[in-house]
Amino acid sequence: MFFMSEKIDDNEQQFLEAWKDDSNGCREIYRQLKSLLQESSGVDLQFNPRPGITYSLRAKHEKQTERELFVMVDVIDDDPKDRWLSVCFFKDMISDPGEKGDFVPEGLLGHDAHCFDLDNDDPAECEYVKERIREAFAAASGF
Repeated sequence: MFFMSEKIDDNEQQFLEAWKDDSNGCREIYRQLKSLLQESSGVDLQFNPRPGITYSLRAKHEKQTERELFVMVDVIDDDPKDRWLSVCFFKDMISDPGEKGDFVPEGLLGHDAHCFDLDNDDPAECEYVKERIREAFAAASGF
């Protein structure tokens, strides 16, 4: 079940409409990651805008009781002409077989995290992060 309140959806829509410069392809990657999350059963998405800092898409599975999310997709907004994505997971919810992520102590809501920076539309990097999303989804949902 996908849920996003009307107000949050409007904020996200306004943000996406204003995101004109996508020379590095990150807007499209954001859309792909969101689409993957929307297709996942039992996922609640929340959009948290913090203009000038980040725009965060947070996904939580309905079976999660101890954590607020299983993935956070941040659009880093320190330079609106050169936005990029940071996709973070709790360390104990995913693996990183290609060692492509950064270990961030207490980096996700005070817990150890793996974060993956996407600053261009490299299909292999995007697919690697999608696999981590699928893995975190499975951990969150108990599958």
